[in-house]
Amino acid sequence: MTSSRPSTMPAYRVQDWLEQPRLTDAPVPLPGRGEVLVAVAANGLCHSDLTMSQIPAEIGAALGWRVPFTLGHEIAGTVVEHGPDTAGAPPPGTGVALVSPASCGRCRYCLTGRDSACPNGLAGRGYGQDGGLAPFVVAPVRSLIPLNGLDPIAAAPLTDAGATSYHAVRRVLPVLGPGDTAVVIGVGGLGGFAVQHLRACSPARVVAVDVSAERLATARELGADETITGIGPQPSAPAQLAGAIRELTGGEGAAAVLDFVGTDATIAAGVGAVRPFGAFGLVGAAGGQLRAPWYGGLPKDAEIFTFQGSTIADAQAVIALAAAGRIRSVVDVFPLDAVAEAYRALHEGTLRGRAVVTP
Repeated sequence: MTSSRPSTMPAYRVQDWLEQPRLTDAPVPLPGRGEVLVAVAANGLCHSDLTMSQIPAEIGAALGWRVPFTLGHEIAGTVVEHGPDTAGAPPPGTGVALVSPASCGRCRYCLTGRDSACPNGLAGRGYGQDGGLAPFVVAPVRSLIPLNGLDPIAAAPLTDAGATSYHAVRRVLPVLGPGDTAVVIGVGGLGGFAVQHLRACSPARVVAVDVSAERLATARELGADETITGIGPQPSAPAQLAGAIRELTGGEGAAAVLDFVGTDATIAAGVGAVRPFGAFGLVGAAGGQLRAPWYGGLPKDAEIFTFQGSTIADAQAVIALAAAGRIRSVVDVFPLDAVAEAYRALHEGTLRGRAVVTP
């Protein structure tokens, strides 16, 4: 940027704890040591954004968050300026996606490629620090992934939703062979990506489960081989869904079940549908629990895991898959001045895919 750099910009910010975010003015950031300034072309919205303004001050302080901060952690755009000590950074004009989870690059988790568990990554862009719901954002060189011609509107949701779902799929790939079945419970934004990752990276039959007929139709378009209408509120519903999955697999059960909902019912159904030596991954954050006896209530020799976020390698992999045309983003696009409307549609579940804001 030149001396004509603006001093302020519009930004959708959490101004204080327990206050609803709003569109206001914020300073245009300066890139610090090891950072670049990025002109934001697209920012994907996430359900977690909806809860960030409801975090009490004491929890925010424990996480290392500071208010005010700009929301938005699924970001793609163009490098416009380098800060000091940015050797190896893409030159200005390069289209980039920004890795969503924060990580230090120094701890034992980061140094072994397990940066999703970095204990120093509790605060990051869009969660405690300024994010991408603004025309400009700063980012460390470590978090830049060149787009290589990929549309930033398609790339932005890949940095979190796409990478998180890929992290889950990567964990279950070892149990998926020809003739096996993989089940995705909840085929909204993340689950829709999981269907595509399974289709692109495994030989398994893919079964999509959801309560929405529209989402199931989209899952078919994205590569699901079979669909099952999701479970209702009745107590017998988890057993019915597990039974339906077992029926599809000749009574054996699924090799892998990925739950992108996370209620008591979906967890019970998913675990109940896993075959011996299979895998169940809990990704959804609905706060459900599993109550099952150790014997007879759990699949024998199966892996049951959960996690938060994704690694830099996951983000790089999904950007490469999208650039190669093997996966795609289903998006609804909104301008920055309609960001509140976009969040409302996200909350009400009326989006076909991921909401993307173009600042």
